[in-house]
Amino acid sequence: MPGYQTKFVDKVRKRHQCPLCHLPMRDPVQITTCRHRYCDTCLQNFLGEGVFNCPVDHLSLDYAKIYPDPDLESDIMSLTTHCNNYPSGCKWTGKLHHLKAHQDKCSHSERDCPNRCGARVRTMKLADHLEFECLKRRVTCNFCAKDFNGEQMEEHEGSCPMESIHCENKCGAKMLRKYLTRHTTGDCPKRATKCTYCAKDFNYDILQTHLGNCPRYPIGCPNRCDVMKIPREELELHLKEQCKSALTTCPFKEAGCKHKCPRYHLDRHLAEANTTHIRSMFELVKSQRLQIAELQRQVGEMSVNNKGTLLWKIADYSKKLQAAQNDQLIEIKSPPFYTHRYGYKLQLSAFLNGNGSGINSHLSLYIRVLPGDYDSLLEWPFSHDITFNILDQGDPLSSKRSHINVRFTPDPTWKNFQQPNPDCDDDSTLGFGYPKFVSHKELKDNNYLKGNALFIKATVDTSRIIIP
Repeated sequence: MPGYQTKFVDKVRKRHQCPLCHLPMRDPVQITTCRHRYCDTCLQNFLGEGVFNCPVDHLSLDYAKIYPDPDLESDIMSLTTHCNNYPSGCKWTGKLHHLKAHQDKCSHSERDCPNRCGARVRTMKLADHLEFECLKRRVTCNFCAKDFNGEQMEEHEGSCPMESIHCENKCGAKMLRKYLTRHTTGDCPKRATKCTYCAKDFNYDILQTHLGNCPRYPIGCPNRCDVMKIPREELELHLKEQCKSALTTCPFKEAGCKHKCPRYHLDRHLAEANTTHIRSMFELVKSQRLQIAELQRQVGEMSVNNKGTLLWKIADYSKKLQAAQNDQLIEIKSPPFYTHRYGYKLQLSAFLNGNGSGINSHLSLYIRVLPGDYDSLLEWPFSHDITFNILDQGDPLSSKRSHINVRFTPDPTWKNFQQPNPDCDDDSTLGFGYPKFVSHKELKDNNYLKGNALFIKATVDTSRIIIP
């Protein structure tokens, strides 16, 4: 064997270490010619490889010159060492020659179980192992008094039919395990059971309470009609739509009919009052159409811009320009807008391929005055300044952005700005504007078109408008 692998208390001096295994020498021998010392086993293994030289100085050696070194062995055996079970918690220290005697009785040493169960157990825990853990120990069940070995007892525990246990449904009952199945399936008030009507699971002791509320529990019709039993959850529907004895209102109630009768008389009433019902429905439809028209008008007013400024986005510009060039979409119109909440109603129109003198070369832009709901409260003719803008869509932080701005003051004599006739809303009226507002070339060469969209802005100077 090589040198001692135990943990020594003090650092081992080099003279005590084998040059081959670098451990404290076991059974040290000395080569008398060079006085080098080795573990007997280490040197024998070295020489067994066919090399007959000293491992340190490589001088040739003779077996006859190798002798045991009892003095060195005595020194090594007197070194103070820890127990080999030191990592497991043993605090013993002593001379190396006392180590084996200590380890034979060390409580931290492991040994095979004497019952041959296959376990290795520390000496200090052997008694507990033999009494409580060993699979080969003999054990008597406290409930049925039968003998088992440890392995069989582990299987028997928790299944002994003679053990007294509480009901697993927590009903409070206690019984021998052999009676548990009979109890949990037939006697236990907490046993699981299904409702006969809704098939849901309940504890047996609350089933009766559930039946008082079960949606599928059959009950009789309170009107005593010919339907004998109805599931509780369907009773309301039965009374409302099916029960022939239930008092019901005429289906033309919303049209004004106030007749009530049992459901089985309803068909006769409908036949007798057919003409009256048709007349009532006609009046109801007429009234509802007027209400819908008024609501649509109110919703339309709420969605119209009333800030005096319109920002009009013309999307798909190139597609619409091509349509205008093909005489398919010559004029496009903006959403109407108001100068203020109760003000003038205006609308822009644009000819993307031009109009009049601007055709095929310019974008033409016009504004018209539309009939509004509050025209009778406003001053006429319309005479407030209007500004048209084509917005530059370049970098918003750049100082080179250049919007196209045109401002004009309506001439009171122009017919375009007189009060429009609400009874003669001529949608073809062109309005006032500019046939050559901006050339196609200028739009293309600058940042007015971006993402195939053009932004046109119209602003009315409302500072002089008298709000009614």
